[in-house]
Amino acid sequence: MKKMDVTALGELLVDFTENGISLQGNPLFEANPGGAPCNVLSMLQKLGKKTAFIGKVGRDSFGEMLKTAVTEQEIDIRNLIMDEDVPTTLAFVHTAPDGDRSFSFYRNPGADMMLRENEVNTFLLENTRIFHFGSLSMTDTEVEKATKTAIDVAKKAGVIISFDPNLRPPLWKSLEDAKEKIAYGLGQCDILKISDDEIAFFTGSSDIDEGIAIIQKEYDIPLICATMGKKGSRAYYKGNKVECPPFLNKNTIETTGAGDTFMACVLNFILENGLENLSMEQLHEMLEFANAASSIITTRKGALKVMPEEEEVWKFLETNKEEMQ
Repeated sequence: MKKMDVTALGELLVDFTENGISLQGNPLFEANPGGAPCNVLSMLQKLGKKTAFIGKVGRDSFGEMLKTAVTEQEIDIRNLIMDEDVPTTLAFVHTAPDGDRSFSFYRNPGADMMLRENEVNTFLLENTRIFHFGSLSMTDTEVEKATKTAIDVAKKAGVIISFDPNLRPPLWKSLEDAKEKIAYGLGQCDILKISDDEIAFFTGSSDIDEGIAIIQKEYDIPLICATMGKKGSRAYYKGNKVECPPFLNKNTIETTGAGDTFMACVLNFILENGLENLSMEQLHEMLEFANAASSIITTRKGALKVMPEEEEVWKFLETNKEEMQ
């Protein structure tokens, strides 16, 4: 038996999210633990799965805060490394009135970029059911090597590979470089979650179906999930497409972590049902649950520490099901 359900590699950082105005009229920011891979793992823990993280933070107050936060979520941190010289990566999240975000990063370098090949715990990778990664662990040469080594080890062990591009343009030296690394990820994965913006960026098509068709023509990916924000989500599987509308939430304050919550729910579904012989009904059920969980997280500041419990998602679904009819 594999010892872990999902192991993820990548960035663990502090998301500074806007939280009001000071008495002097200055914006206030709240330091929320973040980073897409650990957000995914945190939601999976809420769904009763066993997870582990591979990455690096600085040996500073922010790094200690992140280590504590991840430990509190009961994510295995045996391969979380504290860098003695490079500080923890910071991200400032600027939220528009409709909840959409823009980012400013302090990462030149940041500790998450300093992970090296020889620091990757191969035992974890050989003893997990799914390995999950994104493109941000390929923005620098050495951490890219570590990422590719992890993928190679996992693939040789017969592990399912999951990829979320999680495109953040400010972190790339050039967008052509970003496109090249995303292409690499597409060529490695069995499960892909990709947003409408990322589809347009990578394929040049703003039409979701057309963009996915371009990806499918080039890459043999068994399951592709496209997230479309306020338009819901779609799953593409064995020549079929399933679409599920969103749960628009009047209490939405920001979209931080929505995609990561969605990704976790997809991985949870595959852990419980496998990747073979999924029916259209099952795929719709998967999208519906993922959309519901994502809707809940948009009502909260941050993501990693405030993921919804499984029972909470089912109750939300039960209450809001009529809107889906």
